[in-house]
Amino acid sequence: MKIPQHPDLGASLEQSRSGLRDIHRRSMMRTLFLVTGSALVVFGCLQILNGYLWLAAGEFVASLVLFLGVTRINRTPHLQIWIYSYLVAGFSFALLIMLVPDASVAAFVWVLMMPVLAYLLLGKKEGFLLSAPFMLAGCVTYYFHLEFVADARSMIDLLNMVLCAVLMLGFIHLYETRREEAEQKLFTLAQTDALTGLSNRASFQSTLNRTLAECNRSGSGFALVIMDIDYFKVVNDTMGHDAGDEVLRDISHRLTERLRATDSVGRLGGEEFGLILRDVKPDDSFELMDELRQRIADSELCYGEAIIRVTASFGIAHYPDHGTETETLFRTADRCLFSSKRAGRNTVARAGVSPLDGQRLAGGPI
Repeated sequence: MKIPQHPDLGASLEQSRSGLRDIHRRSMMRTLFLVTGSALVVFGCLQILNGYLWLAAGEFVASLVLFLGVTRINRTPHLQIWIYSYLVAGFSFALLIMLVPDASVAAFVWVLMMPVLAYLLLGKKEGFLLSAPFMLAGCVTYYFHLEFVADARSMIDLLNMVLCAVLMLGFIHLYETRREEAEQKLFTLAQTDALTGLSNRASFQSTLNRTLAECNRSGSGFALVIMDIDYFKVVNDTMGHDAGDEVLRDISHRLTERLRATDSVGRLGGEEFGLILRDVKPDDSFELMDELRQRIADSELCYGEAIIRVTASFGIAHYPDHGTETETLFRTADRCLFSSKRAGRNTVARAGVSPLDGQRLAGGPI
């Protein structure tokens, strides 16, 4: 069985701190470093003309650090530290400029950029915790920048600043909340089989890849099981697809209620299911699947006035005994499933052992 390789979407979502993945955050930080560093060079020259030599010197030093960051940001393992350093330094610098008389009469506009950058690069929670205090400090700084609020004009300027800051933070927070909810819904839809609620094929493949990598590091093993409902087409042809859907949901429930929390189960397609049993020996996995096979065979599903009974066949492969790659394990488990079908169905077959008499299959281990 040829199994396509899928990225681990679950891990990707967990590692994402915002709407941007790390590769995109690195690209954005590189652009910000380049643009900010170039702008500081220009501002530094203008500050020299403005008479603020110490401020110009600080801007030139900061620009050199940013240009160095352009060459390092794509390789550093400490991306989060770089992001926090940039944002804290940038926000602090904006507040400093606001306190310097005549340095810039429009520096306060950078306060409104704080939540945009913080939420985009850090996500909702960390973005709020960083930007909210700085925006509050920005409003207080602007109050002192006005020197006194004794007339209506000064009060209007201050209220405009405060109102814009509150609205900007509120809208960005609301947008990020809705974006996270939409992303989670899309992720759930992409990873879940709509009929049974189990993991779909792509999600199961991602779990298998992750399990194999973890077991490879820890030296532990696991069993990969492929299960197929016997004569499922007969149910669809004689009782309709609604009855077939009920059978699939019932089987899914029986699979999940029997397995442990560390195990995984998914619907691979049609009437075929996949199971991953962590830290089990071959004999234990065989006994577990044989018990599950018997439970399915003994169960009855009421559908209207009819009673539906089905059986299932199983094929088992073990890591690392029967393969160290996902394709090899799937192929081995699939061949065992075929052996189980050939032996009369309603049986469990494991690699190298006949489902009929417990003896090794002709030709040795699969």
